[in-house]
Amino acid sequence: MNRKIVLAMLVTSSLGLAGCKTTAPEQLPPAQSSVAPTAPSAQPSQPIGPQPGSQEHFVQAINGQNVIYFDTDKYDIDSSDAAALQMQAQYLVRYPNISVTVEGHCDERGTRDYNLALGERRATAAKNYLVSLGIAASRISTVSYGKERPVALGSNPEAWAKNRRAVTVVIS
Repeated sequence: MNRKIVLAMLVTSSLGLAGCKTTAPEQLPPAQSSVAPTAPSAQPSQPIGPQPGSQEHFVQAINGQNVIYFDTDKYDIDSSDAAALQMQAQYLVRYPNISVTVEGHCDERGTRDYNLALGERRATAAKNYLVSLGIAASRISTVSYGKERPVALGSNPEAWAKNRRAVTVVIS
């Protein structure tokens, strides 16, 4: 009689197991941990605004004064140019790992060779002023685009005035 009961229990449990689902659930419950839960770690906050050392950050930090303007056939630094270059120098002192290029530009009048030479004199004048303010010359390169990259199109005094410029651009 004992055997009949054991046999009946085996058959019943086998039938019960046969009716169970054999595929795994789509989502498993979380594993039990013996460690007490901790507060989530604080994520470092991402700075809002442009990345320090970028061109956008440079322009924003110096209130858009990365461009200085020149009179016709001139490359001398006047008082408004000096103020802009002083702001640029202050930024470069704060970020000593940044280098810049000063681009010299001209208006459309004059020959290509004349404008390339004048653009170089404008870029060099801005560089020399920055160097006089304590910025290492090795951090400043110059390039002249002459009349090849105008910002203002047109053959009038307003367009010409906007194109006679030196632009400081962050390169690293």
